[in-house]
Amino acid sequence: MTEFFAYELLTWPEVAALPRTTPLVIPLGEGYAPARLASALGNPPAIGLLPAIPFGWPGSGLAVPEPIFGRLVANLADSLRDDGFSKVHVLTPQGIDLGLGAQRIALPHAGRTSVVAPLPADADRDKVVLIPIGHTEQHGHHLPLNTDTVIIDAIARGTVDLAQGAAVTLPAYPYGVSTHRPAFAGTLNCGGRAFEDFWLAVLDTLVARGFTRFYLMSGHGGNCSFLVNVVKYAGERHPRTFSATAWLHTAGHRGAPAIEAHRRSTIGGMGHAGELETAMLLHLRPETVHMARVVDETDFVTTPSYYMDWIEGGALVANPPWDDDSRTGAYGAGSLATAEHGRIWLEAAIAEKVDHVAEIHEQQRRREERRKAGYGLWGKVINN
Repeated sequence: MTEFFAYELLTWPEVAALPRTTPLVIPLGEGYAPARLASALGNPPAIGLLPAIPFGWPGSGLAVPEPIFGRLVANLADSLRDDGFSKVHVLTPQGIDLGLGAQRIALPHAGRTSVVAPLPADADRDKVVLIPIGHTEQHGHHLPLNTDTVIIDAIARGTVDLAQGAAVTLPAYPYGVSTHRPAFAGTLNCGGRAFEDFWLAVLDTLVARGFTRFYLMSGHGGNCSFLVNVVKYAGERHPRTFSATAWLHTAGHRGAPAIEAHRRSTIGGMGHAGELETAMLLHLRPETVHMARVVDETDFVTTPSYYMDWIEGGALVANPPWDDDSRTGAYGAGSLATAEHGRIWLEAAIAEKVDHVAEIHEQQRRREERRKAGYGLWGKVINN
């Protein structure tokens, strides 16, 4: 009988140890019969299931043009092939091609036999649409590959609860951009341009449905510069909307003071798979954290204008190879993390996002008032 395992719960050394003939499957959505998938792959001893892609294709509730979605999915599959895996497949509902050729497996899917509700619901057009984007990437020897997705999903859900009807969230997207992908096994990569094209297409679709306020929230540092480009493009393309993003979470007016008040590590202890992310996972999913495997790494090449911590410092922006600074994939002191600090920092992150939601509402309201009043060049647009 075939054993299915969750790829996202592995650490990178466990991915590195997998036989390269192990079938790995990226599903579009959930609701497929495991026995049928195993049969389609010849009933191998084991199949690794990657995080399901929650939307993007026809029938998912939020579709974008197929060529745009297809490029993103193809890049993800290529990430696994670059790591040496020879049996990489994309599991799709029947009737969806994406130009993937033999790597595609099409099976009946629950969403194709029932009415799929639109994402988000049309009744939520007056809310800020939260778009949480995580990633599936290595987090040292002690944290699972889904660390970024788990954390940003919890922040988004908490924000919706605390914002009291002011926001709605999409399902957390489990894939982003990692330009350091070859350094350690297990990390995927949407590709920067495909990532930007995809999220701009998502905003295009939502604007066409009448939504006007968007907050793209990243749980992964590698996404951030690309999301800045997305909101810049969106602001040009859809001037009657307000799209925003921010550098990571727990990094602004509430998060930064909370970190300083409770951190046990010095600067450099929170770069990646360090004290903060480990603490949050200890609070949210302690069963996935392997504290006995933690390796603290804080011996980075730092200069006054370039160093790495959760809130990066210095005037220089750069992207040197991770291999220069880390032997295990960690940047920081995960051994100092506690679940209680994880709770405190998660609450600060949520409160910070709730404040941002209120500001997005205010920005859109005040700007629409000016537009309707004919402020500046808007007078020419309205009068014509």
